[in-house]
Amino acid sequence: MQVKLFVGNLAWSVNDQTLEEVFSEYGEVQSARVIHDRDTGRSRGFGFVEIDVEDLAEVLRATDGLDINGRAIRVNEAEDKGGPGARGPRRDSGGFGGSRRY
Repeated sequence: MQVKLFVGNLAWSVNDQTLEEVFSEYGEVQSARVIHDRDTGRSRGFGFVEIDVEDLAEVLRATDGLDINGRAIRVNEAEDKGGPGARGPRRDSGGFGGSRRY
């Protein structure tokens, strides 16, 4: 089954290729991406891996806490952006008291 994993607590030196190499031991990696700050270009310390696995629980057990470049990574199944609890556009008026008229 194909799953998307959130990988956090990454060292700044970890790149897409490093993630792919680490996770390829546990299944067929479809994509591996470290997220970078759009202004500075520096890693934000987390990424995502899309991977085909037979047993998700086994992969999570094997990789959560794994040491990569001196840091213990955190691995969870990624949450769907559009799922329950997703943040949508703000619905308040965003001002001091809304649209009061004086």
